[in-house]
Amino acid sequence: MKRAMAVFLVCTLCVLGNQLRAANLSDACGDDHAHFDVKTEKNAPAPAPPAAGKAQVVFIERIDAPGCLGCYDFAPRIAVDGSWVGATKGDSYFVLDVAPGAHSVCADWKSLSAAHGKHIGVASFTAEPGQTYFFEAKILAAPEGPSNPPSVRTRWVLVLSQLDNDKGEDRMKNSALATSTPTTPTTPTTPSTPSTPTKQ
Repeated sequence: MKRAMAVFLVCTLCVLGNQLRAANLSDACGDDHAHFDVKTEKNAPAPAPPAAGKAQVVFIERIDAPGCLGCYDFAPRIAVDGSWVGATKGDSYFVLDVAPGAHSVCADWKSLSAAHGKHIGVASFTAEPGQTYFFEAKILAAPEGPSNPPSVRTRWVLVLSQLDNDKGEDRMKNSALATSTPTTPTTPTTPSTPSTPTKQ
């Protein structure tokens, strides 16, 4: 009985935590249920210039978190204007063309290592045709300092910032290309009429 009650309480806390987390997401972010599979490629060719009449945005992830267990395993999601557009993993980047005008950007890192309330970064910019903009989602040690022992930190934060073109180009050249594919969480389905097998 006690075990069942403990399981119930843990499940309730998880649900409430997810609801609070979703409520805290900025309008610049997307649906909290979105997930991505991410693959990275080192020494990829330089990206093509933006399409005619478009601007280009380069999203770069950088991990400056020595000793962070799992920091390389959780992929920060990136959203533009309220829709997730991709994800990075480790020191990697991806490129997106956008229309000219004002845009909002969100980076969200779903990791158990993230310090409470420090897993989201939001920024905004105004895109001009033919221009390239660089944003870095950087994971680094939380400001509250090391844990015990002093050489080990247990909490990390995500910081989203816009980089100047020189720094952005340098970061991109020293990062792997990230290719992300949206995934849908599996949900139970109701039984349906069996389909007719296809002929071989």
